[in-house]
Amino acid sequence: MMAMATILFAASTSAFSTAPPSILARGGFSVARAAVSPSFASSLPLSTPQSKPVRRGACGLAMKLENDLMLRAARGENVERTPVWLFRQAGRHLPEYNEYKKTTGKNFLQLLDDPKDVAECTMQPIRRYNLDAAILFSDILVIAEALGIDVEMPGGKGITVPKPLTSPEDFEARIPKKIDVQERLAHVLAAVKLIKVELKDKVPLIGFSAAPWTLMYYMVGGSSKKNQEEGERWLKEHPEASKELLNILTEVVIDYMSAQVDAGADMIQVFEAMGDFITEESFYKHAMPCMVKIAVELRKRHPDTPLLVFPRGATYSLVKLQRAGYDIVTMDLKTDRVAIRKALHDDAEGAPPPTLSGKASGVQGNLPISVINKDKGSVEDVKKAVASLFDDIGTQNLIANLGEGLSGQESPEYVAAMVDAIHEQSEALIKKTKF
Repeated sequence: MMAMATILFAASTSAFSTAPPSILARGGFSVARAAVSPSFASSLPLSTPQSKPVRRGACGLAMKLENDLMLRAARGENVERTPVWLFRQAGRHLPEYNEYKKTTGKNFLQLLDDPKDVAECTMQPIRRYNLDAAILFSDILVIAEALGIDVEMPGGKGITVPKPLTSPEDFEARIPKKIDVQERLAHVLAAVKLIKVELKDKVPLIGFSAAPWTLMYYMVGGSSKKNQEEGERWLKEHPEASKELLNILTEVVIDYMSAQVDAGADMIQVFEAMGDFITEESFYKHAMPCMVKIAVELRKRHPDTPLLVFPRGATYSLVKLQRAGYDIVTMDLKTDRVAIRKALHDDAEGAPPPTLSGKASGVQGNLPISVINKDKGSVEDVKKAVASLFDDIGTQNLIANLGEGLSGQESPEYVAAMVDAIHEQSEALIKKTKF
């Protein structure tokens, strides 16, 4: 699944009475404790680079990011080299992460209860690799937890919901119509603020959330590996309850992502991780309206913040997501790069989409994870894969990334080689086109 790790709701002391029992059983964390095809691609219209984005520090002083490549690429501006970050760039593929767990004596979930640990895990890949963005060390099910759904991670079984919703009546009894994300997701927001301090404006911070369909999928099915048909069954057999649940989730996602921006996140990514488990017809009928509403509302609240989206397994929707206003749309491993780039451009030529650039959305992805596998990959394979990406879709209006998340079976040497190859090859190609 697309989980980055599971960051779990931790209430402030005053909110302990309303916190989900599963959180309190692990020990809630008081926020007060935290220190808290190439020719086609090259012909795409590019806007003129602008000055670096200015943010305000704790004292109200204007500050500039040292590296704003990601922001400029997301806004459709020219860049001197293609930016890169990686799905699940923090976590178990890193020796320092595994050592940190051992040193602290904390298990996975315990690490994620404390913003200080979350900040440390977020920063580890930034220290090791020359990445162009950090991403909040978090998971896609924090909203489900904030709504009172227990989430567990038994060893080797991935994220599970041990008590999924069983019926519309169960949904009505257990799920509140609305929550205050500032209270119920205070832990995450404290972590965002602390990470921004730790980053010292080196690179932007990406905040994120799961999309409503992905959340619903887990809340009614319980697992990415079992009961995979439950989500679709609910859509067909309980259409009204499904609609109400998706509406609740949509509102919470909007508030949660907006709060992340208010806390300091520079960009926002929406993960529709379970696109493989919904039919195309159902996706457009049930999931897409939620995605559109999220983009429209976030653009109203934060008009200058880039919006990124990854509908894994449902990349047939990328053109419509562009039309919704997402500035960067993500390709998974099955996506035809050249075809989707052309489709996005053709759609934007017909009528300007509501992106920050007013032009076609940039694309993100979709390098193969196999080339950085510690047993099967190689530096040479990495360089070839990167060259193929640029041969297919060029270097501009692109954020390089993988087509899926790191699994823990990757070599840090090959990951570093990928990051460096993206920068070196793109910079050489961009310089060459100037002469």
